[in-house]
Amino acid sequence: MRAVVHNGIGVFAPQGFLDGNAANACLTLDDIHATINLKADMILVSLKKVVFFNRNGLDAFVKMLNKVRAKNHITVGFCDYDNKKYDAIMNFYKGEMSFSLFKTQNIAALFSASFKNQSKTLLVYCDDKSQRASIAIELHDNGHNPVIAQSLEEFKEKSSNPGSYDSIIDNTYLGQMGQNIASRVTGNAIIYTVSSFLDTEISDTFNIAYHNNSLNVGFKLFIFDAYKVISMNIHALNFFSKLASTAAEYNATICFAGLSFEKTPEAFKETMEDAGIMFFEQMDDILQDKELLKELGGSSSVGSKNKRVINKTLVTELPRFIDATISTIEMMTNSKAVKETAQINEIIIPQIEGKIASSVGFYGAIDGMVILVFPVEIAKKACELLIGEKTEDMELILDSLSELVNIVGGKIKMLLADENISVNITLPRTYSDLNDLLDMTDGRKGAQINLAFDNDHFSFFLTR
Repeated sequence: MRAVVHNGIGVFAPQGFLDGNAANACLTLDDIHATINLKADMILVSLKKVVFFNRNGLDAFVKMLNKVRAKNHITVGFCDYDNKKYDAIMNFYKGEMSFSLFKTQNIAALFSASFKNQSKTLLVYCDDKSQRASIAIELHDNGHNPVIAQSLEEFKEKSSNPGSYDSIIDNTYLGQMGQNIASRVTGNAIIYTVSSFLDTEISDTFNIAYHNNSLNVGFKLFIFDAYKVISMNIHALNFFSKLASTAAEYNATICFAGLSFEKTPEAFKETMEDAGIMFFEQMDDILQDKELLKELGGSSSVGSKNKRVINKTLVTELPRFIDATISTIEMMTNSKAVKETAQINEIIIPQIEGKIASSVGFYGAIDGMVILVFPVEIAKKACELLIGEKTEDMELILDSLSELVNIVGGKIKMLLADENISVNITLPRTYSDLNDLLDMTDGRKGAQINLAFDNDHFSFFLTR
């Protein structure tokens, strides 16, 4: 199959039905490489003329696209689909995608290298908060003016006046940027959703590696949304008791919201409370109580068994971590990074006033944690881009910082994947008080890189 190349985008347009056999027959790696030789910096498969596809059919394309992306470092994905096709793809891959989705070729062009500095005013919406941020940053870096709708209601209201925008972007996804494992809420709490009857399967379905790495990053409060739980048996009871015991080693708290014990022995609740688990009737009883949130998610140093030093493997991959971080922050600040110092030590923050921080963990083939220490002014710039206006609201600024660090984590994951190093990332943990950060990192040695963006000094710290 031959591609049509326009604006630096090579588009393949299969027709009819796409299953495993048909996909392999209509597109080859040679076809894609021939398109790249025509100076294409983005390779897309159009679904406009596809009547039907299944997971096997898409997988055949995805395998080829991923090989090309890893080798040539270009954007790959699908375009020209309706809402039904978009929902099907998202359902097939559950947000764990190394490829991108663009609703139309015109939307894809807004992200291409050959369509920069056009100063287009663009309305952006995605129900994935991290994706909204990622899309806005990429468009901003390409010289456009993204306007982000923070909710579906806001999107519907703003899109009712299409003449106000050069283009409206929805149902678009930038590969490997989303996080669907849990939700971060104000107060640095992670929420897990459980339902039905809880039994021995909870130990198989719960991502314990993700949870443990969230503890390692510094999260202190974990809430189980249990409104739809019918009951539990002794196996689930033992699982949650062990989970609470591990949390105690990190001075973290496990809470349940909405759990009814009508069909569960009352002794179960007593056992869980003895293990340190707290129970609340409503989620808002926790989330709307600022003092309680501060108390439950407050600072404490982590267990000494987790004070591990950076190893040779992480040092080898350090340039990729730095590249992901610098490229993202340069986008946000419109300034070039200047490296000042680099050293292996415990984290050093000469002046903690006027600075905030965020950490994100990664685990899999390698594991560790990235900590970024920002001047508040850099975080304000990020917030202004992501919400479309200036603000002094520190909660909003911290929330924007979290999204920025989440994007850095997604880029790290993608760069490591290009080296066949598979990792997952945790949600970011933010610090408005750097004393909390210093407590969490006490005793951990790592690689610290100090940078300057104009006159704003910034620190990158990689540890385990």
